[in-house]
Amino acid sequence: MKNIAFLLLLLLSYPWIGYAQKPTTISGLRLLDQYVVPNDYRFQDTRVGGLSGIDYDLSTNRYYIISDDRSAFSPARFYTVNIQLTAEGKIDTIIFTSVIPLLQANGKPYPSAKTDPRLTPDPEAIRYNPKTKELVWTNEGDKAQLQHPSINVINTQGEYLNSYSLPSNLTMKSADKGPRSNGTLEGITFNTDHSILYASMEEPLVEDGSRTLVTETNSFTRITAFDASTLKATSQFAYKLEPLAYAPFPSGAFALNGVTEILYIGNKKLLVVERSYSTGRLACTIKVFLADLTNAENIIGTPSLTEHPPQSPVLKKLILNMDELGIFTDNIEGVTFGPNLPNGNKTLIFVADNNFQSFQMNQFLVFEIIP
Repeated sequence: MKNIAFLLLLLLSYPWIGYAQKPTTISGLRLLDQYVVPNDYRFQDTRVGGLSGIDYDLSTNRYYIISDDRSAFSPARFYTVNIQLTAEGKIDTIIFTSVIPLLQANGKPYPSAKTDPRLTPDPEAIRYNPKTKELVWTNEGDKAQLQHPSINVINTQGEYLNSYSLPSNLTMKSADKGPRSNGTLEGITFNTDHSILYASMEEPLVEDGSRTLVTETNSFTRITAFDASTLKATSQFAYKLEPLAYAPFPSGAFALNGVTEILYIGNKKLLVVERSYSTGRLACTIKVFLADLTNAENIIGTPSLTEHPPQSPVLKKLILNMDELGIFTDNIEGVTFGPNLPNGNKTLIFVADNNFQSFQMNQFLVFEIIP
């Protein structure tokens, strides 16, 4: 009895132990509901939009959602949100509960591009670490300003604490090499015990291959693993992107497929969200893959995947193509586990970035994970 009492005391003292996700088996995803927050919705004098990353704190039933507003409408920020699900997994309502500015190391909010473009951030992803009760968020940086991408550690009040040390191949270069503009750190996720942080690049480095086309290309982007205690990179893995889902219209117009988010599910496996957009088609094609890092080679020391193609890239398997759902899918950029359903199955909640455009949506999608 003393041992049981001690174990219970230990669990209460360290609630993150109970939070750690057990490995998740996924054979498919079933759409349960969608919900749209109006584009004209305002919360505490901020315009709600650009919702690019989402994470769920099980212990408080609180969601953290980051906006990619580059301090243009309001200072760069994230929200805490209450997403109320019914027993059937339908979204009853979404309640924004607070807005917190992201703060620089000097304690000040980030400036807009009109004020100081060298310091203007491009927030994209956010994750909560229940082990430290801290948040991690990514800044894509700005190639034109030679502002490096960054992975930043903050407290829940938005105050800067630290930054991860990026390997040199992920830092901005003035020459035609390194990360592409607006194609850097789009996704992050912790492993089960929050000892490793994985970060995904949206597009290939210039020296790693071309952007995706409608035809097959060897377009490899990189997934980097960081030690969450030292904040240093330990390994990188090559992940091959799918071709564009549709040709742009007119021919030669803007089109892009890249990784917008990743989510660790256990046993060195990730869910990877690829978003394909082509001019002439308003909807995005969203594909969700199961990616296995188990036997992927460490390419952190490989300067160019064009010159030295990976021998063992990340294995991937398609889990869902949202084109097959029969609904309009917008610019999905965030995903998190939600609460379990009464049948014990987990839920996934996706969020779309409306780019602060009237013709796009703050769209939320809820799925049941089929084991």
